[in-house]
Parts: sequence; structure tokens; C-alpha cells
Amino acid sequence: MSGERVLVTGGSGFVGAHCVVRLLEAGYRVRATVRSAAREAQVRAMVAEGLARAGGPGGPAGAAADVTFAVADLAGDEGWAEAVDGCAYVLHVASPFPPGEPAHEDDLIVPARDGALRVLRAARAAGVRRVVLTSSFGAVGYGHPQTEAPFTEESWTDLAGPGVSAYVRSKTLAERAAWRFAAAEGAGTELAVVNPVGVFGPVLGPDYSASVALVRHLLDGAMAEVPRLHFAAVDVRDVADLHLRAMTDPAAAGERFVAAADGVMSLHEVAVLLKERLGAAAAKVPTAEAAGAGPVAVRHTSSAKARRLLGWAPRTGAEAVLATAESLLRLDRR
Repeated sequence: MSGERVLVTGGSGFVGAHCVVRLLEAGYRVRATVRSAAREAQVRAMVAEGLARAGGPGGPAGAAADVTFAVADLAGDEGWAEAVDGCAYVLHVASPFPPGEPAHEDDLIVPARDGALRVLRAARAAGVRRVVLTSSFGAVGYGHPQTEAPFTEESWTDLAGPGVSAYVRSKTLAERAAWRFAAAEGAGTELAVVNPVGVFGPVLGPDYSASVALVRHLLDGAMAEVPRLHFAAVDVRDVADLHLRAMTDPAAAGERFVAAADGVMSLHEVAVLLKERLGAAAAKVPTAEAAGAGPVAVRHTSSAKARRLLGWAPRTGAEAVLATAESLLRLDRR
């Protein structure tokens, strides 16, 4: 019901800020967590940008009316009880994401897993109706042999399989822990999970996903050749919309949802698309694909469950990628 308060953890992040925007559009009041009060101004600016581009009440003053902040860190208990107080729902979006492999995988695993459990315990104690956890396709489709069959919500990453990074391990273990908690200790607080693939879409500020960074590198000419990389894509606006649907739809309780657009894209296809659609702005984008030996990992996905149960209708991957590039170009012109 609009007017209720929703906590969004990690409000300064790419997905978190878009979730705040989507909630405000739907008439909810939002409290966002940040690790430092110094980030509040940045989040307000990102939210104002998102609302303005969506045709909502733009400008910091308009956005500020229904957004408040709480300082809390996934690594400690302090601040979480105050953050969830009075909230009907929680979108737990925050999770550590380093620029590279950490020195030790526990540097990622511990805050991701323990942070999710902190949020769930605080939500249960506050009588929160439902928590939506932002997991990842990393918890779904890694560590398996190549297959043409799509990965779905029934799939789980095999942590003993090949190619499982510390980040993938952290997302898998955190989601597994959340489901165990919900089953054993949830006590009336429902859990739903969203598992996005590579997240693209409009950038609202300097904090964005690793997927967006790929487009940035292409536009900047940082790559002499295009790496042989294939991935599924989803627009961040559709990820935020899926969070809202998972938050309120009775059918979403106790379910996980893969968030993916249509099919798999290669980075070379992305480069060609940018060249074709952006003209001179894509002058530095390379189109020669790097040579490589052996097959390229391709992980097919299906978001049929979210479409069927929740009526989710995402943009295409091409739309998401173009929106990414166009927003980065706007950011550069400021």
C-alpha cells in the first residue's frame, strides 16, 4: 500500500538508488541506509536525477520529502534496529562488490552473509512484513559445465565447480543463509529474492555496476580489441520494478526470481550496436574482436517465472545497453 515506509539498504548504489526512485514513483516513503552520513547528498542528487528522467517530482527538494537516511554498515549491528523501525518492507540491496579479487575470499563472504542475516534479524524483530533480498545470477548459474538449457530459479551455483569467484561464492552463501534463516527463524517475516544478471541502464551518478563499467571502457577506447565475452543483460529500472513486484505480490513470498531480459549478448554485439546507434560519440569503440582459443562460456537464462507470476515485462538487452551509454555520455557533459 502506498504511503508505507520501505527501507532500502545500500541506497547510494546503482541498483539501490533506482529502487528508491521506483518506490517514490509508487507513492512509498523511503528510508535508505548509507555507510556514512556524508553520502546523503549524493543519494539525494541521484534520486532527483532518476525522478526527473522518469517524469516524476524532480529536483532535490521534491525528492527529499519522502526520503530519510539511516547510517548502518553490514559489518556491524549498530544502526540496524533504528533503520528498520516503522518499516513495512525491506529491500536488502547492499552487498560488498570489490573492483577485483580480494586478498581473501572471506573479506567478501563474511560481510555479505552476516550482513544479510543482520538485516533479516532486525526486520523480524521490527515486524517487517517482507524482505526482498538482492542476490545475483552468480548464485544461480556458475560452476556448471556448458549447457544449452537455461538456468532458472531451480538452479544453484555449484561452489565446488570451476570458475567460481569470491564474489560468486559470497552471493551464493549469503542467499543460502537467508533462506535457511527464513525457514528456521523468520517468524512471520516473509522472504523473496531477486537474482539479476548483468545490470545495465541509466547511470544516475558516479556509483554504478561492473556491467556499466564495460560500456564505459568501450566508449573510452580503453580496449584495443573487444574481449570474447557473452552475458545476459537486464535494465536497472526493470530490476527495481521487479523488486517492487516481489515486495507486494502475494505470489512472491518464499520465491526467487531471475531478472534477465532476452537471450545472451556478446560484448562484440554491444560494440557494434554502440557504433551503429551513437555515431560520432562512439568513435573510440573498437569493433575488432580479440582472438581466442577454445569455446566461450555462454550461460543461458530464463525469467519466465517473473513474467508469469508477477507480470514483469522487462526492456530488451539492447535497450538497456543503449540507455547505459547515453547516460554515461550525459554524465560526461556535466
